[in-house]
Order: sequence, then structure tokens, then C-alpha cells
Amino acid sequence: MNRELFKKILNLLLFQVAWFAAVLGAAGGMAWLGPMVLLPVLGVHLALQEDRLGEVRLLLAAAAIGFLFDTLMVATGAFTPVRNLLPRPFSPPWMVGLWMNFAATLNVSLAWLRGRFRLAAVFGAIGGPLAYYSGAKLGATDSLPGLTGMVMLAVGWAVMTPLLTWLATRLRNSGLEKGGRA
Repeated sequence: MNRELFKKILNLLLFQVAWFAAVLGAAGGMAWLGPMVLLPVLGVHLALQEDRLGEVRLLLAAAAIGFLFDTLMVATGAFTPVRNLLPRPFSPPWMVGLWMNFAATLNVSLAWLRGRFRLAAVFGAIGGPLAYYSGAKLGATDSLPGLTGMVMLAVGWAVMTPLLTWLATRLRNSGLEKGGRA
């Protein structure tokens, strides 16, 4: 197996591990589990990147965007994550970690979305709400999102996925272009 294929498979597997840890941790009253598992997952991810600074910028941007997006979705009633550290409507840290986890795939296992913004929109419109619904079915929310919530999530992710894909491309090699290695 060549190195690039190995990185893509490992990236996808680590994404799944961190996603399940966050969702099942929140569902089981251990909201700290997701962030604790995410730390080594992101550590491995960053260790395999040539441009660590660009990736860190992407992860932080995704965290900020995700916090704002999910806070808006909670405030509008699209979904209700189980309560933990922050009061509603603020997005809980385990969900912010999921955004970082997703962003960690954009230059590796989801690199095929690069420059394909319409495809990224369709991918986001389907995959985003399915991830929220799956998390809800596993108990990470107080109730399943209704039709209106699913439509809001679909529209939001149809915008967020191309935006994050664009950011991943834009921030890629940003640290290297400035003459430094992260």
C-alpha cells in the first residue's frame, strides 16, 4: 500500500473513532470523552501533514465556524444536543470537536472535494443532516431533529461544506509559503 493511500485510510478511520467517541460519550453522560479522544486523533493527523500551520489554521477556523453554526441551529430549534458544560444555545465542546474532526478530513480523505463546490454542497446537504440524525439516534441529542430541523441542517451544510473545502484549499501550504514549517 502506498503512503498516500495509507494516510487516507488512516484519516477516515481516525475520523470515525473520534466521531463515535464524541457522540457516544455525550449520549452516555461523558461529554469529555470526545475531546479527549480527539486530541490524539488530531495529533496523529498533524504529525502526518507537511503544512501543520495551515492545518492548525483550518482546524481553528472550523471550530469557530462550527461553534457559531451549531449555536445558531440550537437557538432556532433545529436540534438540541444533550446538556453539558455550556448553557443552551451554545454549542457544546464535543460538537465543536466534531467540526475540527471533519476539517481534518478535507485535505486528506475528502481531498476529492477540492474545487468541486457544487459536489461539496450536495455532499454537505446529505451528509451533514445524516450525521446529526445518526448522533440523535445514538442519544447525543434530547430528541430527533424534525423535518424543519433537517431542512435547516441540509441548507446550512450545503453552505458550510463548500466554505470549509474552500478554506482547506486556501489555507493549505499557508505556513510553508511564508517561509516556515510548522
